[in-house]
Amino acid sequence: MSAIEQKSLSELESSNGQKAQALTDGFHLVIDALKLNGIDTIYGVPGIPITDLARLAQAEGMRFIGFRHEQSAGNAAAIAGYLTKKPGVCLTVSAPGFLNGLVALANATTNGFPMIQISGSSERHIIDLQQGDYEELDQMNAAKPYTKAAYRVNRPEDIGVGIARAIHAAVSGRPGGVYLDLTANVLGAALDADAGTNSLVRVVDPAPRQIPAPESIERALELLANAQRPLIILGKGAAYAQADADIRSFIETTGIPYLPMSMAKGLLPDNHPQCAAAARSFVLGQADVVMLIGARLNWLLGHGKPPQWSPNVRFVQVDISPTEIDSNRPIAAPVVADIGSAMSAFLAALKPGQIKVQAAWTKAIADRKQHNIERMAASLDANPNPMNYSSALRAIRDTLARNKGVYVVNEGANTLDFARNIIDMYEPRKRLDTGTWGVMGIGMGYAIGAAVTTGKPVVAIEGDSAFGFSGMEIETICRYSLPVVTIVFNNGGIYRGDDVNRGGGTDPSSMTFVKDSRYDKLIEAFGGTGHHVTDPQGLTKALTETLASGKPALINCVIDPTAGTESGHITNLNPHSGISEKK
Repeated sequence: MSAIEQKSLSELESSNGQKAQALTDGFHLVIDALKLNGIDTIYGVPGIPITDLARLAQAEGMRFIGFRHEQSAGNAAAIAGYLTKKPGVCLTVSAPGFLNGLVALANATTNGFPMIQISGSSERHIIDLQQGDYEELDQMNAAKPYTKAAYRVNRPEDIGVGIARAIHAAVSGRPGGVYLDLTANVLGAALDADAGTNSLVRVVDPAPRQIPAPESIERALELLANAQRPLIILGKGAAYAQADADIRSFIETTGIPYLPMSMAKGLLPDNHPQCAAAARSFVLGQADVVMLIGARLNWLLGHGKPPQWSPNVRFVQVDISPTEIDSNRPIAAPVVADIGSAMSAFLAALKPGQIKVQAAWTKAIADRKQHNIERMAASLDANPNPMNYSSALRAIRDTLARNKGVYVVNEGANTLDFARNIIDMYEPRKRLDTGTWGVMGIGMGYAIGAAVTTGKPVVAIEGDSAFGFSGMEIETICRYSLPVVTIVFNNGGIYRGDDVNRGGGTDPSSMTFVKDSRYDKLIEAFGGTGHHVTDPQGLTKALTETLASGKPALINCVIDPTAGTESGHITNLNPHSGISEKK
């Protein structure tokens, strides 16, 4: 009997005409607990033992978005959590399906996205004796190193508590990924309906404010007031906080130049006069006091150390996690708080005229910006045949400037690097990319998650290699008729498409793909619209038309196979063999 059919148990009539005991089961309790806490969407791949959970979610009015691969489902759940500040939920089958989803769950934890992965699992008594159950795996312990928390529910009456604890863990403090293990026995177990209802938990204030110490605010303001060359760096934590108005007010009131990290672009428009993105290397090397708001001194910022930074730079760091302080460089003025509370406190404590940015500093930044913008303009204005990254992205940039509400998903190596520098963002949380790990394969999951969560159009700008990780999800996009336009930058290979087999054999190079691939034909197989473009004018036309249609589309954007550099902007992280090639 399926879980949906089992619903009828609640109103069974006994043979003597009296009502039997009203019952529920683990499947229903999971759905009831999620709905009780305002979670109305599940991303996943159905199968044993959670097939009926997916069916029941739809029957009970929830939205279930079914994917072709669990990793993409997990990425969609993670980005939904980032956009909403509520945990996105990914549902997977046991063992291999769980492991597929775990990649996305680990990525969510690393990036600070609230996400819950719920997986069905084999029975504990068989797993613990390693007796060889169907898809046997100790999933909870496998998940622990990659999550904020991992829980297993062993009794149906504990499902409500398990989901409540998962929600608390996912969104409190620094958000992250949480694993919830549900055995097949728990899901199918029957329970008195009233007892089941009474076991559910409505979570109250799962992410309480963390108020900064007043002395930490004063110390930070004093350090900024005495700076000669202050700088603010906005990280994706600042974007996640949704304290947009206070962040903008603080930046504009103090006049301090700011540098947005990739997913913080648009918190203030990229064309804001205080934006120093076009002079990134210059300001990092020259700033004497840097205020980090929701940004970490990890590899993306050179760990805060020379030669990228001045050896004498001092830091203000606003972060909800006290363990992040002093992780790479000494932090002179730590402010441990949620960003919303911290920025409110900064504005309340800031005295008129307390911080005065020297004109020489702002002029030096403006001059460097102008120099770099003029240098970039030469590349953007060129019209090579075939297209390169700059000329293709110029066409996308100009089209998106006329469609500022569009979400932009971006991944690849060169595709990511060039797009981040060329495409301006004007609204917060509209740029979604590879984040802290720089991991490829997030593209289609993020695009689907953003489209489902917001209902707004999404443009996914993909390198051809990156697209390959999750490209089959274009079927998912078509199946749900989502307003997603995927642009594949097709240069025929990883980094570039002109590599050769060093051994001279008949096999292609390890770095090249099928020449002249027609990715646009893939989406046509599923009822979407495909475009094949070879010049900026064709790209502009195709993108304009597909955005206006609001329907699934894929643009195969052919670029020069020699365009691009190995590993993009992080070639230094890719070691090369010291052995000479055979002559």
